Amino acid sequence: MPEEKSKKNKNLVFYISAAISLFIVMAGALDGNSFSQVTSFLLSFVSEKFAWLYLIVMLLFVVFCLGIAFSRFGSIRLGPDDLKPQYSTISWFAMLFCAGMGVGLVFWGISEPLSHYVSPAAGIEPGTPEAAEFSIRSCLMHWGVHPWAAYGVVGLGLAYFQFRKGRPGLISSLFEPMLGEKGTRGPIGKTIDIFSVIVTIAGVAASLGMGALQICGGLNYLWGMPNNATVWLIVIVVICFIYLLSATSGLDKGVKLLSNFNLCLAGIFLVVAFISGPSIQILEILTTGVGDYISHFITDSLGLAPFGDDSWILSWRVFYWAWWIAWAPFVGIFIARISKGHTIREFMLGVIVVPSIASMIWFSVFGGVGLHAAGAFSLERLGEIAAVPETALFVMLNEYPLGTLLCVIAIVLLLIFFITSADSATFVLSMMSSDGNIDPPNSKKIIWGILQATIAYVLLITGGIKSLQTASIVAAFPFAIIMVLICINLIKELKKEVKPKKQ
Repeated sequence: MPEEKSKKNKNLVFYISAAISLFIVMAGALDGNSFSQVTSFLLSFVSEKFAWLYLIVMLLFVVFCLGIAFSRFGSIRLGPDDLKPQYSTISWFAMLFCAGMGVGLVFWGISEPLSHYVSPAAGIEPGTPEAAEFSIRSCLMHWGVHPWAAYGVVGLGLAYFQFRKGRPGLISSLFEPMLGEKGTRGPIGKTIDIFSVIVTIAGVAASLGMGALQICGGLNYLWGMPNNATVWLIVIVVICFIYLLSATSGLDKGVKLLSNFNLCLAGIFLVVAFISGPSIQILEILTTGVGDYISHFITDSLGLAPFGDDSWILSWRVFYWAWWIAWAPFVGIFIARISKGHTIREFMLGVIVVPSIASMIWFSVFGGVGLHAAGAFSLERLGEIAAVPETALFVMLNEYPLGTLLCVIAIVLLLIFFITSADSATFVLSMMSSDGNIDPPNSKKIIWGILQATIAYVLLITGGIKSLQTASIVAAFPFAIIMVLICINLIKELKKEVKPKKQ
């Protein structure tokens, strides 16, 4: 009897979070309009009333991560002092990059710079050089240091408590300095873990839905394949089968191999786009963009418009900050799982600096490709293209001599990014609902994998992707507070550490 009760308690997070996930999907499917209205109202309320909080906490995470990397805690190892990293630097970077950005880089690589160019913040005239500079700077801000710092907070906390302190790989474990071991295993801890699973499944399902839309949009644009519910279903089922096969084969065989391949393919895509596009202008965009990003870092990080039009800031910057916070439990747990053996300094530099540089190069290249091709269209037509982000990439790439090749590579890249993101999410959700087991059972991987695909498809056919995305962002508001508390608890625990021996 005690063993059965213990097993039931361990599965409590799984049962409740799976039930809530199904309920949210049913609510969105059965009454999409009401679901959309409620989530939109909550998003407007949170954005308008607490935009300042999102900006402050995201900058706080950047300061915290960089500060702790170069502090006296930087040499502490995430595990025993003599432990070596489990994965090579390239494999480690490939896995965290694919999990952390994945489909988003391809989806927004051209469409976001284009959107800012045709519809910049108040006071900037659309379609001007000023709008182009603003566009690149904004993309570097949204995909640079800030999101990786948010991931770093959760990832470092979990890696430290899990591998250094021997605690379960759960968000609730990070509250042991505040709640005690009994508190983290009780109702409060379970509530934190259930909430983390819900935030994760909502964010991942919305992203997978967007990825499926872009894959089908590309197939339709290039070869005229139907872009309807039947094709969406076929794409999602095929990809679901592949990522379940990968997830159940383990990290070393599945995620690692796919991530390494995807990193190489992304590099080829980037180089071909650079060569095909305005190469010199792209180098100038990168140089100027990074300079603008650094010089405007503080003002852009904390910039609101209390006496003017702040609609752009709310719809883009605050939206992104909430979106990255919503992804923090998923990416943070996955990064922690693959970072055993690194020091805190290695972890922070690897998680924040290297991916941020890669993202800046990516958006400079594809932003340059998109903005250069924009000269072939009227401003009105550019607005129409930007309004359909799932096909904007293919429309703009098609303006170049190697456009068809780039479009084909983009579709393959999307497919594999889709698979690696879903693969990583399947692993993390299974781990979160298995009492932090770093090798969760395949049965749970299969259940969560199918549930992800089902949610993505149901939301696609009911037009609810935007609603679920909005719901996950609303849920990110309380998780932002949780992340601030994680920083406090981590510092409290690190202060107890004995200064590590010289290596």
